[in-house]
Amino acid sequence: MSSIKLYPPKPKKVYFFGTCLVDLFYPDAGMAGIQLLEREGIEVIFPQDQTCCGQPAYTSGYHDQAREVAAAQLALFPEDYLIVLPSGSCAGMMREHYPELFAGYPEEALAREISGRIYELTEFLLHVCHMQIEDKGEPVRVAMHTSCSARREMGLGDVGPSLLGKMAHVEVVEQERIKECCGFGGAFSVRHPEISEAMVTDKVAAIAATGADTLITSDCGCMMNITGAAEQMENQGQDSHFKGEHIASFLWRRCHGS
Repeated sequence: MSSIKLYPPKPKKVYFFGTCLVDLFYPDAGMAGIQLLEREGIEVIFPQDQTCCGQPAYTSGYHDQAREVAAAQLALFPEDYLIVLPSGSCAGMMREHYPELFAGYPEEALAREISGRIYELTEFLLHVCHMQIEDKGEPVRVAMHTSCSARREMGLGDVGPSLLGKMAHVEVVEQERIKECCGFGGAFSVRHPEISEAMVTDKVAAIAATGADTLITSDCGCMMNITGAAEQMENQGQDSHFKGEHIASFLWRRCHGS
C-alpha cells in the first residue's frame, strides 16, 4: 500500500500519462481525464513520446525488458510537475515498483524522484483537487469495480465510490465480494485462461445481481475483461446485461447532463 498520506495543494500544471490500453482502446477515457483536470483550472502536459510503463514485462518476470521500457519513460517528465494516470495498475507500477526495478542502476535516483510524483486520476481529483461536480445526468444505478493494484498497492479502494457518491442522481450499489479480482491481471489471463475465466464469470454474476445499469471502473484492463465476459455470457443466454465505462468518461458526461 502507498505510503503517501498527505496530499499537496492543487498545482497549476501536471503531466498526463495516458497508458497503453487507454491509447489503443479507450482514448475517450484519456481525453475525459484531461478535460476533468482542465476543468479544475490545471494545465495538462501530455508527453508525446510516452509508450508503456513496463508493467506487462515486469509482472511476467522479464525485469530487464521492463527496465528498458520503463527507462524510456523517465526522461518524459523533466519538470517537477505531478504525474497523473487514469489507471491504478499503471500508477501502481510507476509509484510502487519503479524504485525496486531500478535499484542499483544509474536511473535509480530519477526513478525514485518520479515515483514520488505519481498520482492515479481519481485519487488526484478527490484528494488534491477536492473536485465538486453538479450532476446533470439522468438517474442511474452503477456498480464500481476497483482494480487489485488500485485497491491493494495504492490503497484507493474507497476513492472511486467517494467520487461517485458526489453525484446527486447516481446510486452506487455494492456487488458481493467487491474486493475480489476480476481475473484479468494482464498476462495472467493469458497464462491461466481457465482460472481467469472462472474468476471473471463470478465477477460478472456478482455485478449483474446488483441490477446496476453500468459498471464503472478506473482501470481499462478490468473493464475490457469484465464487459467482454458479460457480452459473451449474454450471447449464451445468461442474464448479464450491463455496460462498462471508465470513471473519467462517466464523470465528464455527468458534468454535461448526458
